[in-house]
Amino acid sequence: MRKAMKGNYGYLAAKKRWVIIRTLIFFCLSLAIFVAGYVTTGTRKNLLTVVAVLGCLPACKSLVNMIMLIRAAGCSQAAKEALAPLEGRLVGMYDMYFTSYQKNFAISHMIVEGNIILGYTESGECDVKACEEHLQMMLKQSGFKDMTVKISDDLPTYETQLKNLNEMKKEHHPAKDDEVRVLLYDISL
Repeated sequence: MRKAMKGNYGYLAAKKRWVIIRTLIFFCLSLAIFVAGYVTTGTRKNLLTVVAVLGCLPACKSLVNMIMLIRAAGCSQAAKEALAPLEGRLVGMYDMYFTSYQKNFAISHMIVEGNIILGYTESGECDVKACEEHLQMMLKQSGFKDMTVKISDDLPTYETQLKNLNEMKKEHHPAKDDEVRVLLYDISL
């Protein structure tokens, strides 16, 4: 099985499947250990009960991950088919889901080019302005100053922005773009 990579189309769906399976395995393993201890000793007061309870800690952590991933929506097939041809020389990032203390932001597609970051969200619940502010703050905290973040919830507008950005012959540093992408991958789910 090939590992899903952040930024690739279908990443969130693949990650959801894996985390659901992992969570079920962790809880089943804890339950099996508890049952084995109960069957062999005839009481709950045994060492295997303690092991089973401690086994619930990683299971619960995995459950929290699962809940977050179930809430996250990735890029739709229709949006991918519309946006992929427009990327041109740009590197597209799909299925980005950012979390903050107040809100969560589902970004279907993103582009980093020089000091410009463009994003498109299909989610009607995504607060575009709050997302832009959150990403600006995270970029500034990581030492990336003078970055322009523009998130759009309108596909034709975003397509036009992509075309214009692709046509611009602007001098930029690919290594810096990669650093920004790595930061965005790090702060996304």
